[in-house]
Amino acid sequence: MTFSKAELERYSRHLIIPEFNIEGQRKLKAAKVLVVGTGGLGAPLIQYLSAAGVGTIGIVDFDVVDDSNLQRQVLFATADVGRPKVEVAKERIEAQNPFIQIKTYNTQLTSENALEIIKDYDVVADGTDNFPTRYLVNDACVLLDKVNVYASIFRFDGQVSVFNHLHEDGSRGPNYRDLFPSPPPPGLVPSCAEGGVIGVLPGIIGSLQANEVLKVITGIGEPLSGRMFIFDALSFETRTLNLRKDDNNPLNGKNPSQTKLIDYEMFCGIGQESEEEKKVKEITVKELKAWQTENRDFQLVDVREGYEYDIANLGGELIPLAKVAEEVNKISSDKEVVIHCRSGKRSADAIHLLEEKYGFKNLYNLKGGILAYADEIDHSLAKY
Repeated sequence: MTFSKAELERYSRHLIIPEFNIEGQRKLKAAKVLVVGTGGLGAPLIQYLSAAGVGTIGIVDFDVVDDSNLQRQVLFATADVGRPKVEVAKERIEAQNPFIQIKTYNTQLTSENALEIIKDYDVVADGTDNFPTRYLVNDACVLLDKVNVYASIFRFDGQVSVFNHLHEDGSRGPNYRDLFPSPPPPGLVPSCAEGGVIGVLPGIIGSLQANEVLKVITGIGEPLSGRMFIFDALSFETRTLNLRKDDNNPLNGKNPSQTKLIDYEMFCGIGQESEEEKKVKEITVKELKAWQTENRDFQLVDVREGYEYDIANLGGELIPLAKVAEEVNKISSDKEVVIHCRSGKRSADAIHLLEEKYGFKNLYNLKGGILAYADEIDHSLAKY
């Protein structure tokens, strides 16, 4: 690995670090890192890997830039709204560092393509915000003997760890399955899109994640293998938890039972309706609009929180889900009632409660919630 004069000048602050020097820079230039997700974590992560001189950076994402991204995804600007994230990221990074190679995958990472995409990379950096993809990335890395530098964020909290790290004795460190053998029940842990995140937190955690990638590549310092770093932005308190391998890990425990990738949506219970959920009567946003246009006599109930209602609403009566039982008298039993929330999950829960405990038979769930209404009916409505 040789460097031009321009490269040597660019990386001079690395080269003068005794523990790093030109050998560390050579390792960076030779390295191939795949970043999964160009969101809050991916934005600073990609920028710092590029600035540091990682020779090949792969970027996987199938999303487009949205207005709601700009509060934290500092790789994007207002003019980028509607464009594929990987396309914009490639432009920004090539402008930042012309001496590296950027490969883009404008696709969703799935069980069908993950092994093929990941196999050519040395390290994978997981910047996703959903459980199916986290398990997918982890399992693919274990099956391919790749290091998985993991991070996650939620509201004011962040986590960083290094999974499946190769130790000097040839053994591998703990992986995501050792920490979380099974996913939480669907809907129990909201994503950033559902629960929110303070804008600066991804920058902090994404930078720490980039730091771990550089340590893994160059071999300097002590990577967070077998440890989980936890950061609380509100209290500015940090903790580091020790992790250990689980003998029952289906991938590499004492009796491995999984030798290939699985259906991770099914594994995490995503998109699977129970028999009870299937019984909930639904109405589409187009049907709701027709009811509104013809002045049909019905009640519209919004079971989101007050702060959500203040951002965007359909004019319904606000009864937050937690207060439905105590305010049940506000819900009509003698005419049709449409109940909605952000996406349809909380409103379905409200209907179950009202039907099972109070005997309501006149309730309809708004399919897709206010998000669907904003997409299909009123484009001026804030998507919240």
